[in-house]
Amino acid sequence: MGQTVVEKIAQQHLAEGPARPLRAGDFVSIRPHHVMTHDNTSAVMKKFQAIGARQLHDPRQPIFALDHDIQNQSEENQKKYRAIEAFARQHGIDFYPAGTGIGHQVMVERGYVLPGSFVVASDSHSNMYGALAAVGTPVVRTDAAAIWATGEFWWQIPRSIQVVLEGKLPDGVTGKDVIIALCGLYNHDEVLNAAVEFSGSGVASLSMDARFSIANMSTEWGPLVGWFPCDAVTLAYLQRVRETLARDGIERFSQADLDRWRADPPRPDSDASYAAKIVLNLEEVTPHVSGPDTVQVMSSLAELEGKRIPIHKAYLISCVNSRLEDLEAAARVIKGKKVAPGVKFYLSPASRWVQEKAEQSGAWQTLLQAGALPLPAGCGPCIGLGVGLLEPGEVGISATNRNFKGRMGSREARCYLGSPETVAASAVAGYIAGPRRTSAREIGRRYEEKPAAASAGGEQVEILPGFPGHVRGRLVFLAADNLNTDAIYGKDYTYRDDMTPEMMAKVIMENYDPRIAAETRPGDVFVGGFNFGTGSSREQAVTSLKAAGIPLVIAGSFSQTYLRNAFNNGFLCVECPALVERLRELFRAQIQGGSKTLRPGDDVDLDFTTGTAAYRGERFHFPPLGSVPQSLVVAQGVENLVAKRLGLV
Repeated sequence: MGQTVVEKIAQQHLAEGPARPLRAGDFVSIRPHHVMTHDNTSAVMKKFQAIGARQLHDPRQPIFALDHDIQNQSEENQKKYRAIEAFARQHGIDFYPAGTGIGHQVMVERGYVLPGSFVVASDSHSNMYGALAAVGTPVVRTDAAAIWATGEFWWQIPRSIQVVLEGKLPDGVTGKDVIIALCGLYNHDEVLNAAVEFSGSGVASLSMDARFSIANMSTEWGPLVGWFPCDAVTLAYLQRVRETLARDGIERFSQADLDRWRADPPRPDSDASYAAKIVLNLEEVTPHVSGPDTVQVMSSLAELEGKRIPIHKAYLISCVNSRLEDLEAAARVIKGKKVAPGVKFYLSPASRWVQEKAEQSGAWQTLLQAGALPLPAGCGPCIGLGVGLLEPGEVGISATNRNFKGRMGSREARCYLGSPETVAASAVAGYIAGPRRTSAREIGRRYEEKPAAASAGGEQVEILPGFPGHVRGRLVFLAADNLNTDAIYGKDYTYRDDMTPEMMAKVIMENYDPRIAAETRPGDVFVGGFNFGTGSSREQAVTSLKAAGIPLVIAGSFSQTYLRNAFNNGFLCVECPALVERLRELFRAQIQGGSKTLRPGDDVDLDFTTGTAAYRGERFHFPPLGSVPQSLVVAQGVENLVAKRLGLV
């Protein structure tokens, strides 16, 4: 069986892992091409220093780009920025100061992302790098510090899903409309924590900026990777990047590299195995809008336009839709018109280089003449920072990637997402509208789940000293899916500094089932449903279970952030969907009767040498845990492991 493109690219960047071709579910150590950090660089610096590291493994690997809170001129923020710049200068790291642009745009525009490369960032929209045929995926701050120190981070290879694009987008329909449609059509976690491979004849018709928009906002859809093939559009873009960098005396890749990608681009094997297949006919896509306050609900622009929903603010900003193509499209819509009375239209370029090009084309001046309010190149109101936030009772239409309630201001405001054209037209109309009349059209939903590849089971795994070959414990079944971190460890305790491990153990699962803490005993094995640990990134949702003596959690699947926090704190997590489904069959009556927590009274036995879980005489396979996750558990977390490998402990 062949490999998907994500498996192949991971194989090429493998530092440690199984001595066989990689496949979904494998835990590996990856040596990424680059790691980008933004304002959170200061937090990564603290973790790096806490490890005890003094030198970077490879100063060419990290990239610093300040972009989040750049409107904040307080001495405290400026002091933080100066410290980041000084650290970069001390270690010879490429540094981009506030006002240069949004970090993801800097990464693609300055040649750090290349076809077949593996590039990460401590920001969720790292998926955007997939538009250039790279694997782009987010890491947490601890991972970034580990990469600085050792050049590596651990990763579990996700399952891959094909998204086949057919046909060609009609005039006036954009890449943003494509990803809005996908988020709305497939909104039941079909692609959650997967790697999405875009393919099909329709890809060739998409511009580079459209691909950036789709890959970027695939984050909101749920995948960890949104990958596009390397084709003539990709190579033409990279040729322009190379020529631009050459004028500054920089060469990050050569003409020979371009020729090599043209002759032999990264691609999946013809017999690769996929978890599912989605087909989207681009010709069926019409302008759509997400929201309000969620990307999982979409409406055709034609439908919303008839409702004349008044707006107070419009936004053409962010890493998803403020590139040159976006600004020029908005300028064409708004040329010769004025922003409606009572509406504020905020404008920010993805980078200063984008703004320069928009000024050269006249698009920037057109937008300003219409009444747009310029902001510096950065994130700003997209993440609720700086000027222009939504006030209580206001409605906004935005070309950003997220419209979660309260993200761009007040929780009492409402926010919709649309394309740059829709945002510009709405700013002029004073209500959600498009630049031209459109008609609603049904978009076909074509989703095919592939049967899981049969696991032979019994793969022998060498057990490291200090790691348990077996774990046996009383099974406690937490039957709910999407059990979130607030349910595991409540917000009332998250920011209290006086919580000892003993105190933490007494409040686990309080917001899920208040009886659990009192009835749990050390050694119990928790079994959750699917997407266990979704929600916030609070580490206490992991460390509190450790404090309660829980040796591990089994689930059908985990939130990726929870999984990273777990292993980064040396806590075992095992994905075993077959066991979860069997438990649901066995205890269907109790679950339907409202039972949230079931204690059948018998044990589950996990054999890590063969990757099997045994329960009531049945055996269920789970991805084998090789040396990479075992090392994290033995060391009791990634910081200890890094310090050990650096000879600091």
